[in-house]
Amino acid sequence: MDILAHGLWAGSAGKAVNLIRQPAEKEPLKLKWMVVWGIFPDFFAFAISFSWMIGSQIFPFIPKIEHLGPGNMEPVTQNSLFIMHLTHTLYNISHSLFIFFLIFGLAWLIFKKPVWVMTGWLLHILMDIPSHSYDFYPTPFLWPISDFKINGFHWGTPWFMITNYSLIIIAYLLLYIINKRNKKRASL
Repeated sequence: MDILAHGLWAGSAGKAVNLIRQPAEKEPLKLKWMVVWGIFPDFFAFAISFSWMIGSQIFPFIPKIEHLGPGNMEPVTQNSLFIMHLTHTLYNISHSLFIFFLIFGLAWLIFKKPVWVMTGWLLHILMDIPSHSYDFYPTPFLWPISDFKINGFHWGTPWFMITNYSLIIIAYLLLYIINKRNKKRASL
């Protein structure tokens, strides 16, 4: 799924949790941090590649990589640029359920409570599993234990983009209506 959609879904999930939890919980989820964690896996994996790609357009001595898409980034071979190998490694790390739970557990130990906003990262991985095909970055959700991946559909296909963004709009409209209704009830 594209990074914007990941951020929007993470934000809507955080808002939904806050609507359900309030006023029982004193500390609502910070939506900006849900969004940050929702985009984190792709930012972590691709920021260096995009920076390299932009740098190669500015500085002629940097080897060029074209648009980061199927055929230009994959498959990684021994002859591929180092940056492509790095991107794949970072993608494996940031899209692994094992790595997520390890980092989530460490954060829990450090802060002495679960850092629930990090579940934006978990949501990202779970949404990527069915929305990535073998053609372009299938989600390595079991890495490093297994190389098993699911051949889903490509998130960039028009039918999926239209469906996905339509559902995002519906989700935000529902959250708006529920929030407005809750405020109305609270004022009575």
